[in-house]
Amino acid sequence: MRHRDFASFIFPSALAMLLFIALPIVSVAVQSLFVEHDQVLISVESCGPFGCQTETKVDPAATAALKTAQPLGKFNGLGTYLNRAHLAVSEIGEILSNNDGVADIVAQIYNLPFYKALSFTLVYTFLVTPLSMAVGFAVALGVNTIPRMFKGPVIFLSLLPYIVTPLLGSLILFWMINSDGVIGASLQWIFADPELSLKASPVLTWVTLIVYGTWHMTPFAFVVFYAGLQTLPKDTLESAMIDGANRWERIRYVVMPHLTPLATFVGLVLLMDNFRVFEPIIGFSAEANATSLSWSIYNDLNGQVDQLFGSAAATSILTMIGVIILLSPVLVRTWREFKRKAH
Repeated sequence: MRHRDFASFIFPSALAMLLFIALPIVSVAVQSLFVEHDQVLISVESCGPFGCQTETKVDPAATAALKTAQPLGKFNGLGTYLNRAHLAVSEIGEILSNNDGVADIVAQIYNLPFYKALSFTLVYTFLVTPLSMAVGFAVALGVNTIPRMFKGPVIFLSLLPYIVTPLLGSLILFWMINSDGVIGASLQWIFADPELSLKASPVLTWVTLIVYGTWHMTPFAFVVFYAGLQTLPKDTLESAMIDGANRWERIRYVVMPHLTPLATFVGLVLLMDNFRVFEPIIGFSAEANATSLSWSIYNDLNGQVDQLFGSAAATSILTMIGVIILLSPVLVRTWREFKRKAH
């Protein structure tokens, strides 16, 4: 293909990526360097029958004029990234300088907002991703062996968790684990504890969210692996059967190597999606026991007083950096394998 033809072919996609991906990212990065203006205060003297008093009030006109003159806010540089709500560099330095025990240091760092959100995000990502892939692979193997006449309904039922919107699915499970819900009431009856609640315990809340995440993301892995099973070379599988390989050996030495490229793709997608976990936390009203980086962005933009655009932008950039760090090992390994095969 000539360079001119290639440029004409790729130009629309490149333009769309520039307008809808690159420029918004640059805009968010610039916004993260600014913070909200301080309110302009004025002293107002009010006199009454018993004398005069001086009060300090906000000058709305001056504050509005300041926001109009500098719409991005007050320049703060990297201060937003380093403050207590984010990387908390000064706070961590003080914690480490106190020479407390390792457990105390970890507990104090965990109590910082950003690291608390990051902890749940990483635990959720590194548990839900492999669990979803493993369960999805097992479901795909099972569906692939059932009679053809039953495959349609079974595939539809297997995809239901992914068809249901995340917020609706989390709300349904939220109602089920209530004290008067099916799951909540059953657990109270099984353990003979009328005070038992999955929502009150941070550990049980995390377990519930991880179970829900696995249930919701498994259909994606299932449908990709099931599609890959349809391309499995039958000659190779029959040869393995003739050589006496049992079902587990055929799966391990024939099926798994064939699906490795698909597993890499599924892993990358799930890592990106799970690292941005948000809807289950809102649906379960689990903010008291579990927060994520995406929830922190939402919380900054929905504050009761002001919308913290700079703080939300900084968390967004840190989230993107986190995704890049997570994907880097897989991408580097894939690139090396590609170069090795090319040579």
